Amino acid sequence: MKQRFFKYIADLRFAIGILLLIAICSIIGTVIEQDQPIETYKLNYPIANPVFGIFSWDLIVKFGFDHVYKTWWFITLIVVFGTSLVTCTILQQLPGLKLARKCQFFRSPLQFQKLNLSLKSSTINLNSFLRNRKIENYHIFQQKNIIYCYKGLIGRLGPIIVHFSMILVLIGTIISSISGFKAQEIIPKTEIFHIQNILGTGVFTELPKVSSRINDFWITYNQRNIVQQFYSDLSILNDNGVEINRQTIYVNSPAKYNGITYYQTDWNLIGIRVKTESEKINQYPLIPISNKQEKLWVSWIPLTTELDRGLTILINNLEGYLSIYNSDGRFLGNLELNETQSFIKPLTFIDVISATGLQIKVDPGINLIYTGFGLLMLSTLLSYITYSQVWIIQNGQNTYIGGSTTRATYEFEVEFFKVIKQFEYKS
Repeated sequence: MKQRFFKYIADLRFAIGILLLIAICSIIGTVIEQDQPIETYKLNYPIANPVFGIFSWDLIVKFGFDHVYKTWWFITLIVVFGTSLVTCTILQQLPGLKLARKCQFFRSPLQFQKLNLSLKSSTINLNSFLRNRKIENYHIFQQKNIIYCYKGLIGRLGPIIVHFSMILVLIGTIISSISGFKAQEIIPKTEIFHIQNILGTGVFTELPKVSSRINDFWITYNQRNIVQQFYSDLSILNDNGVEINRQTIYVNSPAKYNGITYYQTDWNLIGIRVKTESEKINQYPLIPISNKQEKLWVSWIPLTTELDRGLTILINNLEGYLSIYNSDGRFLGNLELNETQSFIKPLTFIDVISATGLQIKVDPGINLIYTGFGLLMLSTLLSYITYSQVWIIQNGQNTYIGGSTTRATYEFEVEFFKVIKQFEYKS
C-alpha cells in the first residue's frame, strides 16, 4: 500500500495536476492586489457587484486571496508538489541514472527486437566500427562476443537537476513567505527613520531593529524637463547613532545591508521654507494635487495676521522655483531659490523640503530561489546532451547491432546506418 501511494505521488500526471493548481492560485494572486488594507477590497470588490461574478471582498478575505502566497493552503500545495518531485527523483530518476552507469549487455539476439533501431549484418568490419565509436567519444565495454557502448551519460543528470532546482525554488519561496516582510516609508531629507509602515509579514517574521538616515535626496531631469532618475543618499546607523554603512541608491539599484534591501520607489515634496520682510523664516506644508501627467503641489502663504489674504504657491519639481498666484488666481510670477521679490510683501525662497519613498524588503529565501533558477538553466544546457547506447552481439558469421538515444532520434538513425554502410564489405 505504501509503495502504491508513493508511486502515485511520483506519477507525472499527479505532479502536473498540483502544478496546475499552483499556477491557478498564482494567477489569482496576480489579478487581485496583495497585502492591501481591507478598505481597498471593499471599494474594488463590492458584494453587490463581484468581479467576474465571483470575487467579492468578503470571499477574498475569507479564503485569503488578499495574501495568497502566505496562506496555509498555498504553502501546502507547494509542499505536496515538492514531495512529488523528491519522490519521483528517489524512485525513478536516481535508479535510472544508476542503471545507466552499469554495463547493460544484450546476451541474446532476441533482445534486439525491443529496439526501434537494429539490424543483422554478416559483412561489417567490427574493428573499424568500434574504432569509429571510440573516435565519437563512446565508452566501450566487451565480454567475449557481446559489446556495449554509450556516450552522453551526463545528459541523464538533466532531469535530476531540474527536480533539485525546482525543490530549491519551492523551499526558498516557503522561507520567504513565512519569514520575509515588506515595508514602505516616506522619509524627509536629513531625517532618521525606523521601519514602521509594514505592508506584509510572514508567520515567523522578525522585524530588524535597525535605524537609517536619509542624508540627501536629489532628482536629475532630461532636456525636456522630465524626471530622469531620483537618488537617495542612505546611511545605516548602529544603536548609538553612528554611521556603519553608507550607500547611494536609485531606481533599479537598491542598497543591501545585513539581509535588508532598500529600494528607491518614489519621491514627494512636503514643504517649503520662505523668509519674510521681518527676516523670519517660516515653513509651509505642500499638498499634492492629482495630475495624471506630472506631479504638482500647492501651498498657501498668509500675508496678514488675520489670515484673510495670502499667496497661492505651485511647485512641480526640485529645480528650485515656485509659481505664485494672488487670491484671485492671477499669476504674479516665478520665484527662484534664494531670490527675493515683492509680492505685496517681500518674500525670499529659502528651501524646498523633499522626501524619498523607499521600499524596504527582507527576503531570506531569495538566494535559494536564484540558485534554483541558475541550476534550472544549467539543466537546460545538459538536456541538449544526447545519451546514446549501442549493443553488439557476434553470433557465428552474423553480427547483431542495435542502438537507442534519448533525443534527436532521426539524426541518430541517419548516423547509425551511415556508419554501418561505411564499414561494410571491408576486410
